[in-house]
Amino acid sequence: MNSSTTMKTMITENNVSPDRTMCLKALEEYGTPSNVVGHCKAVAAVGYVLGKAMNAVKKSADNTAHGPALLDLDLILAAGLLHDIARVEEEHWIAGAEFCKSKGWIREADIIRQHMTYDPFNSFIDFNETDVVCLADRVVIDDRYAGLDRRMDYVINKAKKNGHDEYVPHILKKKKDVKKLIKEIEDYIGVSLDALVADIDYERPESGV
Repeated sequence: MNSSTTMKTMITENNVSPDRTMCLKALEEYGTPSNVVGHCKAVAAVGYVLGKAMNAVKKSADNTAHGPALLDLDLILAAGLLHDIARVEEEHWIAGAEFCKSKGWIREADIIRQHMTYDPFNSFIDFNETDVVCLADRVVIDDRYAGLDRRMDYVINKAKKNGHDEYVPHILKKKKDVKKLIKEIEDYIGVSLDALVADIDYERPESGV
């Protein structure tokens, strides 16, 4: 096999996302606490159903002009499951990204590295997999979808509890921006985010109809 063929093979392998079983095994290997695993499952599930809904609009005959290629649902699912794998570490986004990189999961590592500081979001029409995972992370509390308002109240209360009242204006500004974005997405997919995830299967969203 020549070097050119080898390089193409490596690139192809790096673009294949780990499946659910592989992700759960990695979480176990890292020693991720069970409550964090539950959170990761919720973020993955919300991201997956949102990405699926956006893809459905993109694939419809009347919307062929809307935006770039379809979202990679396997990447969204894997990155969501792995995004907090190193949550016990001080800089968990860096540690988690490095761990996934060591596994050859390069695209997942890129999303994990950005998820704590990702800003601003792309326009909904240009949403990519990082946008989807990061948005999902902002509407989940613990192991369940909570919506933006409850999630931001949680973040604000946590900031105040830790003596960082100065963070509140910044959090409220970001909340306003994301709320506008969510409304645009809801108009685009034709359903509210609350309704979209009402019957979500947190364990296996990919098995839904």
